[in-house]
Amino acid sequence: MTTTSETTRPTAADAVADLVARSNRLGADPRVTNYAGGNTSAKGTATDPVTGEPVELLWVKGSGGDLGTLTEKNLAALRLDRLRALVGVYPGVEREDEMVAAFDYCLHGKGGAAPSIDTAMHGLVDAAHVDHLHPDAGIAVATAADGEALTREIYGDDVVWVPWRRPGFQLGLDIAAIKAENPQAIGCILGGHGITAWGATSDEAEQRSLSIIRRAEEFVAARTEALAAEGRHPFGAVRPGFEALPEGERRAKAAALAPVIRGLASTDAPQVGHFTDSDVVLDFVARTELGRLAALGTSCPDHFLRTKVSPLVVDLPADAGIEETVERLTALHADYREAYQGYYDRHATADSPAIRGADPAIVLVPGVGMFSFGRDKQTARVAGEFYVNAINVMRGAEAISTYAPIDEAEKFRIEYWALEEAKLQRMPRPKALATRVALVTGAGSGIGRAIAERLAAEGACVVVADLNLDGAQEVAASLGGDDVAVAVRADVTSAQDVAAMVDAAALAFGGVDLVVNNAGLSISKPLLETTEKDWDLQHDVMAKGSFLVAREAARAMIAQRMGGDIVYIASKNSLFAGPNNIAYSATKADQAHQVRLLAAELGEHQIRVNGINPDGVVRGSGIFAGGWGAKRAAVYGVDEQDLGAYYAQRTLLKREVLPEHVAAAVFALTGPDLAQTTGLHVPVDSGVAAAFLR
Repeated sequence: MTTTSETTRPTAADAVADLVARSNRLGADPRVTNYAGGNTSAKGTATDPVTGEPVELLWVKGSGGDLGTLTEKNLAALRLDRLRALVGVYPGVEREDEMVAAFDYCLHGKGGAAPSIDTAMHGLVDAAHVDHLHPDAGIAVATAADGEALTREIYGDDVVWVPWRRPGFQLGLDIAAIKAENPQAIGCILGGHGITAWGATSDEAEQRSLSIIRRAEEFVAARTEALAAEGRHPFGAVRPGFEALPEGERRAKAAALAPVIRGLASTDAPQVGHFTDSDVVLDFVARTELGRLAALGTSCPDHFLRTKVSPLVVDLPADAGIEETVERLTALHADYREAYQGYYDRHATADSPAIRGADPAIVLVPGVGMFSFGRDKQTARVAGEFYVNAINVMRGAEAISTYAPIDEAEKFRIEYWALEEAKLQRMPRPKALATRVALVTGAGSGIGRAIAERLAAEGACVVVADLNLDGAQEVAASLGGDDVAVAVRADVTSAQDVAAMVDAAALAFGGVDLVVNNAGLSISKPLLETTEKDWDLQHDVMAKGSFLVAREAARAMIAQRMGGDIVYIASKNSLFAGPNNIAYSATKADQAHQVRLLAAELGEHQIRVNGINPDGVVRGSGIFAGGWGAKRAAVYGVDEQDLGAYYAQRTLLKREVLPEHVAAAVFALTGPDLAQTTGLHVPVDSGVAAAFLR
C-alpha cells in the first residue's frame, strides 16, 4: 500500500476489500466501538469511466452504517480532488453544516451510501487509511477533566490531543492540520468524543487504532487497581440496601415494573422497551456516586443521541415495594419531563427542531437494572448498550481523573442538530403496528403461526407462545430473531405459566399491547361418547385458558396505560349447531361471550376486545392435522384430504379459508383503521348463512 503523498494509490478493488475487512474486525469488538459508531476510510485509484484516466477516490463508511456489518454498498465513494477543493469554498464554522450537501457534488458515479458528517475528517487527513472510533477507554481519556495532560502521560508525542469540537468540516481541517504539524503522530484523542488513527496501509491504521485503545485500557486498569489497593472504587462505596436483588426476585420485580415504566416513557410517543441487568449496570446503580454521575450525562455524540442527555434514576433501595416504587417513578417522571423541557428551552433557538419528547430513554432502578426505550426493539436495545458504554467511560474517567463530559449547550447542539433532524425525516415511515408488542398463543403452527407472521410483517414485536417450545422457537427465529420475536413455552391452563408468559413479554419488549387468544384443541365426539375428561380438557384449554391469558394481559395493559387489543380466535361453531361437537362448540360459545363481557369491562382502559369466527381452516391447521380432520371428515362422509374443499362448497363464496385469512382479520381489527371498534365478532368463513350474527 502507498501513502497519500505518493503518486500511485492502491487499486479500487484492493482498497475497498481491505477497508471492509478492517471495518468488520474493528466493529466486531465492543471495546473498540459501539454499534453504528465510528467510521473508517481508504483512499485508492479507479478509472474515470468518462475520460478513461485514473482518478483518486475516497471510500468512507456512509451515514448510519455499522462497522461490524459493513459491506461495499455501505460505503460512500467520493473524488478526492473535488472533496479537497471544498476547502477553498468553506464558509467557516458558523455555516459548516452546508458542507454536507456539498459532499454530494464530490460523489463518484452514483456515489454509494450517503456521505456522513465525518467525511471531511477522512478526506482531508493526508493518510491512505483513517479510523475514527468510540472505544470506552479512549472516551474515558477524552472525557477526563485533565484529558490533555493525560494524553501526553499515556502516549508521549505519539498521540495528539484535539480539543472538543462538534463533528464537521472544521474538525476535519483541525485534524488534518494536527497530523501535518506532528508527523510522528499515529493518531489523536478527540476531547469529549473518541479517537482517530491513520496509516499508510490498512493494517497499519488498524494496528495504530488498537494500540491507542490498548494503551488507554492498560492505563485505566492500572489506575483502577491502584484505587482498589486503597480500598476505593471509581463509583464510590456500595450503598447498603442498594445491592442487586437475587436473580429470581430481581427479574420478577423487573417484570412487574416494566409495563409501568414503558407507559411513562411512552407519554409523548409509544416506545418499545429493553431490560438489562448485567453486572456492569447493577454495580453502577448500587454505588454512592450514581446520582452525581448520572446527572452529568453521557458525552460521546453517539451515546447521548440515543440515551438522551441523562437518565431517570430511581432513588429508592432495592427492597422498596412495587407500589412504593411505582409511586416514586410517577413523581420522578414528572420531574424529568419538567427538567428536560427546561433543558430544551434554555438552548433552543428560532431555527431549532421542535422538541422530540420529554420522556427518558434510560431508566435506572437500584437492585433491578436498566430499562431502555426506542422506536423499535433494536433501537431500545442499542440505547441500553450505549448506556453501558457510558458507564464504562464514566468508571474509567473517574479512575484516572474526574469525569467531565462536554457541557450541556454542546450536547443540545448535537441532539437538536438540523443535520440529525434531516436524517430522522429521511427514515421510512413506520409500519402500521410499529412499537406494538403482540403475544400470540398457540403460535407454533397453523393459524397462530400465520397470525404471528402477519403481525411481525406489520411492524409488531411478537411473543410466540406455544406448548411446543421447539415449534415456537422455530417460528420466532423465522421472524427475525430476538429484536423481532421471542419464543415462550406456555400451557394456557396453568395460571403460573400464563403469568410467566406475560412477564416474558415485559422483560423482552417492555410490556404487551396486543394479545391473540388462539391456543386450542378440538375433541369431536357424539354426546354419549364425550367423557368428563374430554369436557374438562376442552374447557380448560380454551375457556379457562382464554380467561387466564386475558386476565394477565389486561393487568399489564392497565399498568401501562397505553390501551391495547385482545382478540379471541373463536369459531363459526360458537353460533352454528353441528353434530358430534358438544365440547368444542360449547367452549367456542364461552369464548365468544368472553369477548362481549371483556369489551364492556375493559373499555374504560382503552382496551378493545374483539373476536374472529373462522370456519374450516384445514390446510396448515395443527388441530385438523391432530385427528380432528379425520373425525370431521367421517361425520360428513368425505375423504380427509377433501375436507377443505367440502367446507368451501357449503359456503356462499365457495372459497377455502386459510390461516393467512384469519391473520388478515386479526390485523384489520388491531391496525389503525378500526380503532373505534370493540365487542365485534368478524366471520372468516367464506359465508356460512347459519352462522350469521343476529
